[in-house]
Amino acid sequence: MVDQQNFTKLCIVLKSDQFLKKPMQKNIHQGRNVKRFREMLGIKQEVLAYELGEDWSQKKISLLEQREIIEEDILKQVSEILRIPVEAIQNFDEEQAITVISSTFNDNSAVVNNNPTFHPIDKLIQLHEEKIALYERMLKEKDEMMAKLERLIK
Repeated sequence: MVDQQNFTKLCIVLKSDQFLKKPMQKNIHQGRNVKRFREMLGIKQEVLAYELGEDWSQKKISLLEQREIIEEDILKQVSEILRIPVEAIQNFDEEQAITVISSTFNDNSAVVNNNPTFHPIDKLIQLHEEKIALYERMLKEKDEMMAKLERLIK
């Protein structure tokens, strides 16, 4: 577990390039991005190899996913098979995605509605009342059926 003091020091070290006004070099690992998108789509390496042609195998796909930079023509073929833009593979930065996701969940603007427009207890009471009304209708129908049966017997 990382303690707060070490975490703060790490953040300062990582951001020090920004304070020195040196642009930080962003290394996008295209092979890792291919793997991420392939796994998100539920496509196995063997299937991707088959779609790329006879020259490809599962092992070759594994090696491709380890490459930091992938040739443009191969990237284009892979992107067509995965049905995603080439730019997604070339520019996807996991760090930025995590930042967006974490900021979205931290400001309570995520998919979950924490402030419903109805009160849950009111909804529960409404359901209970509907259940009682249904039960009363069923009892009334039972009484009517019993009355009809008694008339038939007499």
